[in-house]
Amino acid sequence: MFSDVAYYLFTFFNALRIVSYLPQIYKIAHDANGASAISYSTWFLWTAANGSTAVYSFSNLGDISLALTNGFNALCCAVVVALTAFKHRRCHSGMRSGCEN
Repeated sequence: MFSDVAYYLFTFFNALRIVSYLPQIYKIAHDANGASAISYSTWFLWTAANGSTAVYSFSNLGDISLALTNGFNALCCAVVVALTAFKHRRCHSGMRSGCEN
């Protein structure tokens, strides 16, 4: 019973977490300041934490669903980092279209 409740809570909140990346990605994509408010260190840490949990879940626990969930979270975090780097580079390298002066 308790393990069932824990599983459903995990599933529910991780589904919400995956959806919650979309507004962040949207904001970065439309940011006129090169996504300067995004912390690389925070998003790198979240990418690494989710990625290592995915690897651990698969290799040590044999839990495919946990591994896939954390792997997808790591992928979403990596998208945030990559998009931020793209926007930052674009706004600070002379290609200022879409950036505030």
